[in-house]
Amino acid sequence: MSANKQQDSHRPPSDGGMAKEEFIRVGTTLYKIVEQPKLNGGYVRKRIAWNNETLRQDYGKDYIGSVPKYDGFCTVPEHLNYRPIVGKFLNLYEPIDHQPKEGDFSHIRSLVRHIFGEQYELGMDYLQLLYLQPVPKLPILLLVSEERNTGKSTFLNFLKLLFQNNVTFNTNEDFRSQFNSDWAGKLLIVVDEVLLNRREDSERLKNLSTTLSYKVEAKGKDRDEIAFFAKFVLCSNNEYLPVIIDAGETRYWVRKIDRLQSDDTDFLQKLKAEIPAFLHFLQHRTLYTEKESRMWFAPSLLHTEALRKIIRSNRNRLEIEMHELILDIMESVSTDSFSFCYGDILLLLAQSQIKAERHQVRKVLQECWKLTPAHNTLTYTTYQVSYSRECRYSPVKTTGRYYTVTKEFLQTL
Repeated sequence: MSANKQQDSHRPPSDGGMAKEEFIRVGTTLYKIVEQPKLNGGYVRKRIAWNNETLRQDYGKDYIGSVPKYDGFCTVPEHLNYRPIVGKFLNLYEPIDHQPKEGDFSHIRSLVRHIFGEQYELGMDYLQLLYLQPVPKLPILLLVSEERNTGKSTFLNFLKLLFQNNVTFNTNEDFRSQFNSDWAGKLLIVVDEVLLNRREDSERLKNLSTTLSYKVEAKGKDRDEIAFFAKFVLCSNNEYLPVIIDAGETRYWVRKIDRLQSDDTDFLQKLKAEIPAFLHFLQHRTLYTEKESRMWFAPSLLHTEALRKIIRSNRNRLEIEMHELILDIMESVSTDSFSFCYGDILLLLAQSQIKAERHQVRKVLQECWKLTPAHNTLTYTTYQVSYSRECRYSPVKTTGRYYTVTKEFLQTL
């Protein structure tokens, strides 16, 4: 039986003017399949949990026996040979309805060339792998530019047109939320205007980009572990600190996007019309690269100047925070020098909501500022936060191998 016939058989016969409706049972749960209207026109197909008694009331006690039954859900991403049902499981991955056909795709080609520039062939590989090999891991694609009208959002919308319901748009808050059931079975997770500059954001993003399974959680439901093959595409107007990227990190592909030379208001529609020709091209194109890492591409190929700029900014972030904090203490207590040990500065940083490790502070002090501690354990006066004092800091006398920083030194940095 074909997939279409099978879907048609889910629909009860029209009765007394009642619209045709479709039901399925997955495991022990009954669902009604509905076409939910969208704000911009058209419909999106959704499953809504239904009630057995309501179905009996509407169609009689015998109808429920004819409802198609599946053992559960699965997620099997395929574009060329899509299977809506795999064994006795209903595939959560959505089909794309484009029919590849040879033809012109000059507008798509120009967009890919604009986004990927000198890495055009790598960009084509990225899109080809998404289409032909949706399971393997790919790098986190981060598009940055401080300029407006660069085509970043157009590229995201093109990916949505290309892969349809297998692309989900998220905000920064969505990414941080513990409830992420809408990620289940998605090929691409897209975040426009990304600003994930917390350390925990960075760690989560890196872990998700390489994990093979993921615990999906929805409100009011138990967590369910599923296979995870989603790729991340991020856009940002911040070229320096959109996310925290450490030196040596190989999971990001950062592209600096230039301003578009012209503004075509019908460009997205032209892209949509060319998708069948583009998919035909991808089916017959030979990959430019071979798999050389867990993220497919050799890390050296993705080490762009835009990536280096973010790494430099992230590398100096703690130094900037320490610089500002120590100057604030000096100005608040009217002193020209400040002495401290590692524990002192780590506590002050933590009270300012700045996470730092001892080795990171040591690196700033010894490698960036070229400071050395006292040779022996000596008595010194430092300052700690005191909310009862107008100046916000109170002196504390203690002992240790302390560092001393002067205002004159900080002003030269």
